Formats: sequence, structure tokens, C-alpha cells
Amino acid sequence: MRAIVLEKFGGLDSLVYTELPEPEPLEGHVVIEIKAFGINHAEMHMRRGEWAEAAKVSGIECVGIVKSCPGGEFPVGAKVAALMGGLGRTINGSYAQYTRAPASNVALIESDLPWAELAAIPETYATAWTCLFRNLELTAGQTLVIRGATSSFGQAAVNLAVNAGANVIATTRSPARFDMLKELGAARVELEGPDLSKRIAEARNIDAVLDLVGNSTILDSLAMLRRGGRACLAGWLGGLAPIADFNPLLQMASGVYLTFFGSFVFGTPGFPVSDVPLQQIAADVAAGRLKAKPSRVFTFDQIHEAHRVMEANEAGGKMVVVH
Repeated sequence: MRAIVLEKFGGLDSLVYTELPEPEPLEGHVVIEIKAFGINHAEMHMRRGEWAEAAKVSGIECVGIVKSCPGGEFPVGAKVAALMGGLGRTINGSYAQYTRAPASNVALIESDLPWAELAAIPETYATAWTCLFRNLELTAGQTLVIRGATSSFGQAAVNLAVNAGANVIATTRSPARFDMLKELGAARVELEGPDLSKRIAEARNIDAVLDLVGNSTILDSLAMLRRGGRACLAGWLGGLAPIADFNPLLQMASGVYLTFFGSFVFGTPGFPVSDVPLQQIAADVAAGRLKAKPSRVFTFDQIHEAHRVMEANEAGGKMVVVH
């Protein structure tokens, strides 16, 4: 099968096209003929050697058709999504014609949507859904701030939160992106900055914050919450540097909750992929309730260009690759 392997850590030329054997069937796993896959920042960090783990074949998610499933968890020929479970990190991932994923990290996603549109859903929407409805326990009528909302993850979170009846305040560093976020349903857009809690009118009355900017803003996010409010840290758009000299006694308000979510836990007992309603999300996309079309679609032969666009922050949303 054709595959793209990580030959070394570094630039775009680290990703090399080659031929590899197709993955063999294995009990408890699903061999998937990949039709399309999403591109993620994690894969850029893996390519550069900045991630703790990186498999020979990168790619943490895909959509495709079941080729074999020895345990019978999924019927051969079914449309499925696969995400995490070591894909691209400890086992060969989705930058190939076939992959083998743990059954616990595979979900049915039967839909008439084109493969490119289905590929925009799994990792981004599964992560956003879990952050919003498990970690933040978001309910209709609550006010939610999404920091870093123009990222593909942020756009998915805006989509899901608005569809659930929340009042969404979105942030971006770019005034040119305000209209796009309003079109997604954000009630208001604020210019992102480290002192947002001092500028936002609802400060200390916010129910929840989904912080995708990361360690550089999370203390400010905690400062804008009401008593009992929740902040979920789930992204590092502002960089990977840790919070310097973090001291909750001096830097956190009493009675607020700080939670974290990393999608690498998907497929573990506490976070089964089956918990995420991917089938319903695909139906909502098909019905137009969620605006989840990919911002850019590349062919398998264009992986270098896809990574270049991602590295240059020119994506404008979720990018996907189709076979």
C-alpha cells in the first residue's frame, strides 16, 4: 500500500512517500480502507520531534470502510471513523491507504456526506463535544466563552454550543475573522488578549470557558468565571510553555473549577469513543444544523502542501486529505 512515513524529525521533507505492507487483521482491532483523513497540529509537532511519541506513519484520525474485523465489533464494509488509540503515536496512523485501529477507538459513521466532509468530523468534533458536554457540563441558556475560536477545534465548539442553545462569546486575535464567527452563531466576538477578564462585560458571571489558547491565558479564563463556573483547558494555540510558578492559593478564585481534556484518552475505559454521538453529529452536518465543511481539501499526493499551509497558519479551519 502507499504510505507517507516520517523519515526523520524536521521540515516538510521529513514526510516521504513509500510502499508498506497492508496491516494484518488482529483480534480486537479493525483494519480500515482509508477514504479521507483530517490534518491536525499534533502531526506537525510529531514531524518536528516536539511530541513525546511519533509513529513511522503519522495521522491520528480517519474515515473509511471496514476491511476486516476479527472480533466482529463492526461489519465488513461499514463506514467508520477512527481516532486516537495510539494512531500516529505508538502505532501506524492514517497517512496511508490502510490502517489498523483498536476497536475501542472506532465508531460507525454511516452517512451520505462526501468523504471529505466526513473526515472533518472525528477528532475535532469528538474532542469539542467531550470538552463541552462532559468536562464543562454545558447546558442550554448558559454563557460560554470560547478562546481561540477560529481554529478548527474552536469552530466545531462554536457550532456544537450554539446548536445546544448556549450563549457563545468567541475570541480571536484577528478582527477580520469576527464576521465568520458571527456566521457560525456566536452572540458576540471579542479580540483575544491576555487581559480579557478585565475587558469582558460579563466578567465573574461567565458559566464556562473553553480555553484553546492554553497556558498563557488559562489563569485569566478562571478569573472571569462565576462561583461554580468551569474552565476547560484543551489547546495550546499560544504555545506549549508551562504556567510559570502556578500557585492556586494566589492565582485562582475560590469556588471555580479547572479541568483539562486531551483527546489521547479516547478509547480508554473512562472515555470510550462510543460515548460521542458521531452519528448524530454527521446527521446534524448533513441537515445544515452544523457548519462543518472542510476549509481546504488536499489529495494524498499533496501532504507537503497541507503541512505547509498548517505551519503558516493559513488553514482557516479543518483541512482534510482524500484518497
